[in-house]
Amino acid sequence: MKPPALLFAAPVPSPSTRDIADLIRAGGTEALTEAVPRADRARYQEIVCRSALNRVEGMPFGWTLNPYRGCTHDCQYCFARRYHSQFEMNAGDDFASVILVKHNFVEVLARELDRPSWRREHVALGTATDPYQPIEGHYRLTRGSLEVLARSKTSVGLVTKGPMIVRDRDVLKDLHRVTASTVFMSVPSVDEDAWRALEPGTAHPLQRLRAVRALTDAGINVGVLMAPIVPGFTSARSKIERTIKAIADHGARFVGCNVMHLEDGTRAHFIHFLEREFPAMAPRVDRLYASKSPPASYQREVKAMVRALQARYGLERRPTEGRREADEAAEPEQVGFSW
Repeated sequence: MKPPALLFAAPVPSPSTRDIADLIRAGGTEALTEAVPRADRARYQEIVCRSALNRVEGMPFGWTLNPYRGCTHDCQYCFARRYHSQFEMNAGDDFASVILVKHNFVEVLARELDRPSWRREHVALGTATDPYQPIEGHYRLTRGSLEVLARSKTSVGLVTKGPMIVRDRDVLKDLHRVTASTVFMSVPSVDEDAWRALEPGTAHPLQRLRAVRALTDAGINVGVLMAPIVPGFTSARSKIERTIKAIADHGARFVGCNVMHLEDGTRAHFIHFLEREFPAMAPRVDRLYASKSPPASYQREVKAMVRALQARYGLERRPTEGRREADEAAEPEQVGFSW
């Protein structure tokens, strides 16, 4: 009797990013028949990557790492939404519902870090999608990446909205012992209405700040990014002050901020979100964002407010920020914007 063919069938290799783009171009995301649906209503497609380290120019760091593409945090303003178009997917629903998982990521990274040509340059982890979105609990690609980075004594700047990072305190302490590394927890605002509207898939802001406290107590260099500050949602003085006070109360070693930018893809998604959920705000945001960024004068006013409140609550500035311009030194009461 012939044995069942399946017992002897070779495993089907995972597709590459190019394969994924070709599949979606031909048949849409429904062509991803191997994508696994999970309880969070997203589908997860395993892919193979040929490289883990990605070279970048014009940034404070030379290399980036992103073990996942797409993010169930579903932040309405996320600049990384536009990157999904590289895989023939849209920047809206597909970004949060179709997640690409580079399942061989840690092995590829370990090989790259072992090369004699690797100079242990600073690496940024989580610049395009969050390395601690919930699926990390299953794949543990971020933890594996941190372990090989620690072994190679490569410094890391890690950005996340995920309290799951507390799980990896042991590895982060190993990194801290061998090289200078920093955790940047993203908490744009502690305002609950803004959180529910803008970051529907993320942990509560105070849960993130409790993670900051846990990391600080473990001796890890951790601060908070109020990024982005979103005009009309989180830019009021009272909201910024409550957020900075909460950051200080939870032991962050520094705080930084940026005002929201709207790149192609992300802009269309965000304006559509406003038109659907906050129609009265859409024309105002559209006018403020005549280009991808609001006017420089507006950004200076927002940052002036943040700088003054940082000083008031004893918080240092974000380490990578440059010198403060003289016109950013105004007290909050002197800032004149209405949003």
